[in-house]
Amino acid sequence: MDILIREHTENDIEQMLAIWNEVVDDGIAFPQVEPLTMREAVNFFSHEQSFTGVAENKNTGKILGLYILHPNNVGRCGHISNASYAVNSAYRGQRIGEKLVRHSIEKSRELGFRLLQFNAVVRTNYGAISLYEKLGFVRLGIIPGGFLMKDGRYEDILPFYRIL
Repeated sequence: MDILIREHTENDIEQMLAIWNEVVDDGIAFPQVEPLTMREAVNFFSHEQSFTGVAENKNTGKILGLYILHPNNVGRCGHISNASYAVNSAYRGQRIGEKLVRHSIEKSRELGFRLLQFNAVVRTNYGAISLYEKLGFVRLGIIPGGFLMKDGRYEDILPFYRIL
């Protein structure tokens, strides 16, 4: 499959919303509990991020995944970026997430960030952990019970970072 990672447009938001809300509804990776509405999605993806990228199937125009990129903090910590990634469940396991992460690393550099940090990778998200370690991210430790799973259990989270 020929995939293009590019900046999102308003025309992509409906497909992006479906992918984002699917991950939120899964309740095992994103901290959000409530799905986004279309109005919220427009603001969230288009105005609240430093950059929002999409993975597009070049042959069909279908959006297969996305990422958001923004400062992890403010002021004296504003040089650290943070990102979240979502891939349509029907297309997982095809290295789309890897393409999104690689693009976000380059985009972070381009925007002047010095580090990329993930605050809350759920310990059972083995695919993400494997990918981040493969791409040179460093695990900082374990935050015991830091994530409330959809089923009510608490799972550990693992912060990661990478110097850009």
